[in-house]
Amino acid sequence: MPDTPAPPPVIFGDEPGSFPHGVLAERHPAIIRQVRDAFPYGPGVRGALDALLASCLDGVIEPLPADAHDGDRWRDWGLGTSAGRSWFDVPWLWSESYFYRRLLHAVGYFGPGPWQGIDPFRPFKLAELDAPETGEELAALDALRARPADESAQALLLGSLWGNRADLGFRLSEAGAGTRAAVPGLVADDSDALWSLLPAAGDASGTVCLIADNAGRELIPDLLLAAHLLGHGRAGRIVLHVKPYPYYVSDATPADVVDALRKLTAAPGEAAVYGRALWAAMADGTLTVRAHPFAAAPLPYEDMPADLRAEFAAATLTVVKGDLNYRRLVGDRLWPPTTPFADVTAYFPGPVAALRTLKSDVITGLTAQTESALVAAEEQRWRTGGTHALIQVRR
Repeated sequence: MPDTPAPPPVIFGDEPGSFPHGVLAERHPAIIRQVRDAFPYGPGVRGALDALLASCLDGVIEPLPADAHDGDRWRDWGLGTSAGRSWFDVPWLWSESYFYRRLLHAVGYFGPGPWQGIDPFRPFKLAELDAPETGEELAALDALRARPADESAQALLLGSLWGNRADLGFRLSEAGAGTRAAVPGLVADDSDALWSLLPAAGDASGTVCLIADNAGRELIPDLLLAAHLLGHGRAGRIVLHVKPYPYYVSDATPADVVDALRKLTAAPGEAAVYGRALWAAMADGTLTVRAHPFAAAPLPYEDMPADLRAEFAAATLTVVKGDLNYRRLVGDRLWPPTTPFADVTAYFPGPVAALRTLKSDVITGLTAQTESALVAAEEQRWRTGGTHALIQVRR
C-alpha cells in the first residue's frame, strides 16, 4: 500500500499580510481596547489590560499565575513549550485561545474580587441580542407554522448554518438561488445525509450533541433547530455544548443560553412557542447544557479527552457549529480544499456534521470544480469573507 501523505503543517500567525497575522496584530489589540472601554474598570484592571496589549504587540507569552485554578490543565495543553515565545511564533489556534484566557485574567474574571464572573463581552452580546434585526428574524418564524415539517426543518437547519444571516434560512422560496449562482453561497451541501442519520419523525430516540458557536443572534437559530428536533421526534435528547467561560468575544456560555431563552419566551408569536418548549425541555432534561473544559482548549478535537470521546461515540449525531469549531474538527491546517472531509474526520468517534460559514483559511471537502469557480471569482477572499458556507457530514 502507498504511504499516507503527511498532513500539511499547522497554521501560524507569523506571516505579515496573512489572515492569522491580522487577527493577532490587529483584532486582538482592538478587542482589548473595546473591553477596556466597556466597563468602569479601576486602575489595576486597566493596567493589566494595557500590559496585555503591549505583550500582544511586542512581547512574549507569559505563564499563568502559580495559583491559577486551571494551571495544570494549560500546562497539559502546551503552555510550558509556548511561554516565553512570541504570540506569532506558536500555532495560531493556540495563540488565539490563550489570548482569551489571559484577557480573562487581566479583567479579574476568575477572581477573587468585584469583577469575578463578569463577562467582559456581555455588553456586545446583549446589544446584538436586543438589535431590531433579531426581532425581525424571530417574526419570520410565524411563516413556518403552516409549512410541512420537512420544509420547516430544512429552513431551521439553514438558519442555524448562517447564524446572524438566519433570515436567509426562512426564505424557502429562494431555496435554489444559491445553486443558480456562478459561485454558490453553499459550497458543500450534505443536508440530505444529515437528515438521514436522525430517527424518523415521531421516533423520539437517540441523542444529538450540538456543539454551539456564538451567542446572541447566532445561538437562537441553534436553539430553534434543537426545539424542532425534539418537538418532531427527530431526537430524544439534545446536549448543547457551550464554552465554560467567555471566549472569542461572542462564543456562547451557559449564561448566554439563558439570555437567548429569555429573548425567545418574551417574543411575540411563534418565537415564544419555541421558547416555552425549550424552557420545558431544559426543565425535564431532554435539553441539557454541557460546558466541558475542553470546549475552550487550544487543541483540535482529535485530542479530545476520553469522557468526551465516549459521549460523542454514544450520540446518534454530533453537529459541530461555526468556524472555530470547524478548525478544531478538521485540524487547523492549510489542507488542499479538495481533501475529503471524511478523511480528516475519520478519528471522530461517531457520525459528525459540520455547519459552518467560511471565516478563516481552513477548508476541506470541496470539489475541484467548486474550488476553481471560487478562486476565479474571488481569488482567495472566499475563504474568510463569511459569504460562503457548508454542510458536511461523515457517517
